[in-house]
Amino acid sequence: MKEKEKTDKPGSTGFPACAQKDELSISRRNLPHWQLPGSTYFITFRLKNGIISDDERIIVLDAIKHFHKIRYWVTTTVIIPDHIHLMLKPVVSESNVEISLSNILQGIKGFSAREINKVRGSKGSLWQEESLDRIFRDHDEYLEKWNYIRNNPVKNGLCQYPEEYPFLWEPGEAIED
Repeated sequence: MKEKEKTDKPGSTGFPACAQKDELSISRRNLPHWQLPGSTYFITFRLKNGIISDDERIIVLDAIKHFHKIRYWVTTTVIIPDHIHLMLKPVVSESNVEISLSNILQGIKGFSAREINKVRGSKGSLWQEESLDRIFRDHDEYLEKWNYIRNNPVKNGLCQYPEEYPFLWEPGEAIED
């Protein structure tokens, strides 16, 4: 099987062995941020301080669900009291441009922060400015991170089994035509 064929299969990470230089976008603030069209990402972002309540976690989960299938495809996500993990793949817009991770995260973090601040009657930043993101390199890494996300609430003592945790959402892999 050719390398290109492997990356086009459903459930593929989309990370070809040798990306074309003009396809890979690399930016840096404190952390490096790589974006490669067609890739699936592991993303973590954290609160600046404190924790969010159950009602506030619903706000974050709803913000993530809002653009699922429109701007990105979420494979799985978990909202822990002080951080969020996501596995997602940006979708290609009608103008044939992949939506950037920074725009996706700005939407999720910005909306959820505004809504949580309304509930709290407060103002200001809720989330740390920068997020951790990583392109999946292969299917083994993809499965390892999926299991990591699923088991994160168990590891944090929030439940005994992943399926019991109300802030774990797993729509699954995108079915590609």
